[in-house]
Amino acid sequence: MKIISYNVNGIRAALSKDFTKWLAAENPDVLCLQETKAQPEQIDTLIFAEMGYTSYLHSAEKKGYSGVAIITKQTPDKVVIGMQFPLYDGEGRVIRADFGDVTVVCVYIPSGSSGDIRQAFKMEFLSEFAKYIANLRKSRPNIVVCGDYNICHKPIDINHPERQNGVSGFLPEERAWLDQLEATGMVDSFRVFDQSAEKYSWWSYRGGARFRNAGWRIDYHWVSESLRSRLKGAAILADAIHSDHCPVVVELD
Repeated sequence: MKIISYNVNGIRAALSKDFTKWLAAENPDVLCLQETKAQPEQIDTLIFAEMGYTSYLHSAEKKGYSGVAIITKQTPDKVVIGMQFPLYDGEGRVIRADFGDVTVVCVYIPSGSSGDIRQAFKMEFLSEFAKYIANLRKSRPNIVVCGDYNICHKPIDINHPERQNGVSGFLPEERAWLDQLEATGMVDSFRVFDQSAEKYSWWSYRGGARFRNAGWRIDYHWVSESLRSRLKGAAILADAIHSDHCPVVVELD
């Protein structure tokens, strides 16, 4: 199973940049999207259907904002929209699909960069999402939690970490949340295969950040320890340019 996660920063904008050509070349079994920024009727799922994919969408109530989707060639046994938590489900943050003994959760964790109110919202979301994952793992132990986490876990995951003190996305309490996730038996799949520095998945549009590779690694596939032996590979697809993010991929037996 090849699973790609991609914050597209607007699916309609991505589709105008040869997104389907890229998708055909990569040919994932499952594509998890974040920040679709569209209502269901604004997403031409027929485009994906013609490529053999079925689309499951969870849009935000606010138009042009947030939203997640799972687009899959493999028919899921079950799809669940949201966390059953109206405050967060109204923002289109989480969608889940079960495939045999593997569960894929696509998440778009809020950004706190706009100020204290949204940072508090982000921390509250992280608390509830951790509970959601812990509860889900009781019945679905083989889990892949992919998406835009809006957190760099370690100094190696961000450019010039010494300059990022106090910056949302690299705050001690955010990084500690990922430490706690790891302690529960979740594995950062990319780091199983690649321990090198300067591997990022997001670059600001400002100041030529992508050209300079002044990026952040905030897009992940965290997998349960029970799936470690089934990992075949993981990578960052930095050459895909449809967004300020790039896709990340994991492959499982």
